[in-house]
Amino acid sequence: MQMSIGILTVVAVLAFYLAFNLGANDVANAMGTSVGSKAVSLRQALIIAGILEFAGAVLFGREVTQTLATGIANPVLFADTPFVLVTGMVSVLVACGLWLQIATSRGLPVSSSHAVVGAIAGFSWVALGVSAIDWSSIKLITIGWVLTPIISGIIAALFYSIIQRWILNHPNQIIQLNEWIPWLSAALISIFGVIVLPTLTHPIAMFFIERLGVKLPFHDISIFTGAFAVVGLTVYNWRQLEKGQGESNNSSVEKIFGRYQLLSACFVAFAHGSNDVGNAIAPLATIVYTIRNNSVPLGQIDIPLWILVLGAAGIVTGLAILGKKVIATIGESIITLQPSSGFCAELATATTILLASRLGLPVSTSHALVGGVVGIGLVKDVKSIKFSTLQNIAAAWVVTVPISAGLSALIFTLLKLVF
Repeated sequence: MQMSIGILTVVAVLAFYLAFNLGANDVANAMGTSVGSKAVSLRQALIIAGILEFAGAVLFGREVTQTLATGIANPVLFADTPFVLVTGMVSVLVACGLWLQIATSRGLPVSSSHAVVGAIAGFSWVALGVSAIDWSSIKLITIGWVLTPIISGIIAALFYSIIQRWILNHPNQIIQLNEWIPWLSAALISIFGVIVLPTLTHPIAMFFIERLGVKLPFHDISIFTGAFAVVGLTVYNWRQLEKGQGESNNSSVEKIFGRYQLLSACFVAFAHGSNDVGNAIAPLATIVYTIRNNSVPLGQIDIPLWILVLGAAGIVTGLAILGKKVIATIGESIITLQPSSGFCAELATATTILLASRLGLPVSTSHALVGGVVGIGLVKDVKSIKFSTLQNIAAAWVVTVPISAGLSALIFTLLKLVF
C-alpha cells in the first residue's frame, strides 16, 4: 500500500508536468489570435483562458479522458501484465511533457493529441510488438494533419473575403456593419454553439427530467438558448455601434469585431478545456485505476474529481507562466492581425473542427488556427506572411508523432531495465 501511494504521488507530479506544458502550448493556441489582434491584452487572455479552461476541464472533461484512457492502447492485450501498462503510461506522461516543453521553448504550436497518440504507439510497439499499434489511428492522424490547415485556411479566406468586400472596403463601414451585425451574431452563436451549448444545456435538460418530471427535447433547449443569445448579442452590438458614431469608421468597426472575437475566444477556451484535458490526465486515470484494482481498465472508468482538478490546475499554471511564446507565434509572428481578421480565423477554426468531427477525423486546434491565419494572409497580402515561421511550425508538426513515439519507447525501455 505504501509503495502504491509513492507511485501515485510520482505519477500525479508527472501528470501535472504534462498538463503544465500542454497549457503553455496548446491552450496558448486558443488565445493567440485574440492577443495578436489586440482584442484582448495578454493579461486578460491569461485570466479568461485560465478561468474557462479550468471550468471546462473540471465540469466536462470526463468523457474525453475515458476515451483516451481505454480507446487507443487495447487494454485487453495488457490484461495479464497490468504493471506493463502502468510503466507504459508513465513513459507517455514523461515523453509528451518533454516534447511539449521543447516545442514551447521555441514558440512552436504543436498538437498534444498527436503527441499522446504517438507516445502510446511508441511504448506499445516496444512492449507488445508492431501489431499492438492501431495503424488506422495513425493514418487518420496523418490525414487530419494534412487536411486541417488547408480546410481552415480556405474557410478563413472565404469569411474574411466576405467581410472585406461588404464591410471593410465599403465607403461607409458603419452602415454596412449595422446591417451585418445580426448575421455575424448568428454565425458566431451557431458555430460555437454547436460546440458549447449542448454541453452547457445538458444539465438544464437533466434538471427538468429528474426534478420536475418534464421531458424537454434536448436540442430544443440548445436552439432556444442559441436564438436568445443571437438576439441579445445583436442588440448589444447595435447599441455599442451607436455609441461609437463619433469615432472613425475603421476604429468603430474593429471595436465591434473585437467584442465578437473576445466572445469566440471564450468559447474556444471552454471547449478546449473540456476536450484536451484528457490528453494530460488519461494516462494518470489509467494508472490510478490499474494500481487500485490490480487490473487494467477494460471499459468505462470513473474519473475522480481530484484528477480533473489536477489536470486543470496544471493547464492554467502552464499557460500563465510559459504561454506567452506560443501566443506570440500564433498572433504576431505569422501575419499582423486585426480583430476582424482574428475573428475570421477563430470562426474558421471552429468550423473546421466541427466538420472534421462529423467525418471522424482527429484534428488539432493549433493546425486549424495556423491554417486560418495563413488563409487570411493570402487574402490580405501574400507578402505579409512570414514563411520562415511557417516552415518551423510545419517541421514541428511533422516530427511530433515520431519524436513522441521514440521518446516514449526509449523511456519505457529504460524503466523496464530499472524495474
